[in-house]
Amino acid sequence: MQPTPDFNPAKLAKSLLRRSRQGALATLMPGSGDPYCSLVNLASHPDGSPILLISRLAVHTRNILSDNRVSLMLDERAAGDPLEGARIMLSGRAEQDDKEKELLQRRYLNAHPSAEAFVSFGDFSFFRIRPTGTHLVAGFGRIVDLKPEQFLTDLTGAGDLLAAEEGAVEHMNADHRDAMGLYATGLLGAAAGDWRCTGCDPEGLDMQDGQTALRLDFPERVTDGAALRKMLVRLAGEARATIDPTP
Repeated sequence: MQPTPDFNPAKLAKSLLRRSRQGALATLMPGSGDPYCSLVNLASHPDGSPILLISRLAVHTRNILSDNRVSLMLDERAAGDPLEGARIMLSGRAEQDDKEKELLQRRYLNAHPSAEAFVSFGDFSFFRIRPTGTHLVAGFGRIVDLKPEQFLTDLTGAGDLLAAEEGAVEHMNADHRDAMGLYATGLLGAAAGDWRCTGCDPEGLDMQDGQTALRLDFPERVTDGAALRKMLVRLAGEARATIDPTP
């Protein structure tokens, strides 16, 4: 069974990585090598790779420190039969990332504000999963293996955008919550809510209302702050037009 022509596996895998806030993390027990699975919260790096905040007191963290090979299952959490929704099994290596700790912490707390209460605890550290591949299952005839370059976002040449991201997110949330609502309802078909921005990257904008996350893909790649502003203004106009199509 071949995938239908409208099936875009890379786009779907990217969306799942950006929208997922929880996942099933599989690690290996030292000595026996037995698989161990646990539920974890996660956020995404600008390139889409998963960010974890985990405690050294947890079994999965001790497993990772012994053997950092992991797999992570993410699914759409769709209503009804969960096996009818799309899901990915991402394989890779979980690495403690002190070099980018400020970035990882900011993006994680944007996705999980309640983690502020324990992020400074001495036994907690940020880990980033460096993917080696993913297996996507999106229904009958829609099963594909993808390489990292197919589902991660290329950050080449986007240094200016990454430097501007923190300020852009704060600005959108402080001054343009109406625009966030327009993106969610007018462009993504979501219900009205308290939508806020949690991050941006060359390919799109991440937004969240409670634990419901959405991904707004940009029609063209953006790599600096000026291009981002133009894109957000453009998309706000398109969103308004869907709600009030009169000139």
